[in-house]
Amino acid sequence: MVSSEFAFELAVCQWAERAWSPAEDAAVLVARQFGTKHRRWDTIVLECDPAGLRDRAKFGVESFDSDLLHVLRNAPADWTYYRDALPDPGYPWRYVRESIHEAADRDAIETRKRGNRIEIRRVRPYPDWVRRIIAIENKPDLTASAARNLVPQLQRDIALSLADEVWVATETTDERVEPILLADLPAAAGVLTIDPEQATAEPVWQPRSLSVEDPGTRILDRPADDTSAARFEYVDTDWKRERRLAIAERAYARGWRAYADTMRPDCRHFQLSADETGVFPHCAAKECLPTAAECRGRCPSYEPEPPAWRSKAWPLDGGPGKAIQRLLARRRRRQRPGLSE
Repeated sequence: MVSSEFAFELAVCQWAERAWSPAEDAAVLVARQFGTKHRRWDTIVLECDPAGLRDRAKFGVESFDSDLLHVLRNAPADWTYYRDALPDPGYPWRYVRESIHEAADRDAIETRKRGNRIEIRRVRPYPDWVRRIIAIENKPDLTASAARNLVPQLQRDIALSLADEVWVATETTDERVEPILLADLPAAAGVLTIDPEQATAEPVWQPRSLSVEDPGTRILDRPADDTSAARFEYVDTDWKRERRLAIAERAYARGWRAYADTMRPDCRHFQLSADETGVFPHCAAKECLPTAAECRGRCPSYEPEPPAWRSKAWPLDGGPGKAIQRLLARRRRRQRPGLSE
């Protein structure tokens, strides 16, 4: 059994990056622990158009938020006054001007002034690089109470349908019938059983493809009793399209190897361990795979790297902790073809 849900998440991400099989030829990107204002997903799998993914790399590794995407996707091929070129954003134009300047600073568009008017021109078209978004909820030990708490989250995901598919991943057991199949989960959610030691997964229940091109329903409140009315609101397709692309952008920039950013790789006990299933953080002091809550400056076993380590030249330029972060960054960039090292 895995030591923590964090360890299980890393196992799921390792497996998905290596073995996820899209229905068509597609590149796969995996990210973890992020989402929207109303929902945080454990794992996101993006099925991408390979050519579009390479074109996306021409804009750099940093993500574009919704405001920047509004500018980037509508920037014209020829010089045009920005108010004539961009659709009405629905918020004050001064914020659009801020996004224009930020996009220009990142060389994503070009700007010039003609009198007091700001004109914009695209550097290159923003590609249509995302095909499908798959959301995975990780519950290694799916107890009865955990299943009950999971159901409302899955119902909200399915009703809103930001993702093309919704899955639940749990650790495989030796029982003849996996306990998760006996849980009262929504039929539209798929079920994966993961064997972290063998780095394998088996889909034991196939999900239903969700209607991402149709309006969605945001469930605001669903009372536990059957007599009270639920509260909900509809969201239109334009909002869903924008949110899906913003989610994909964040996944592109972050990936799933960013865990060292919230841990203490500068501790002398922080290491990376590798086996046939992948690469994982390891604490030499506690002999375990630590979580972000454990691996912090207040940990009783925390010891900063000796200054002598950080003064050494390559390959320990900046100390072993910095070398680990560079290694993880290189592996993250490797999944994004077209990015320069």
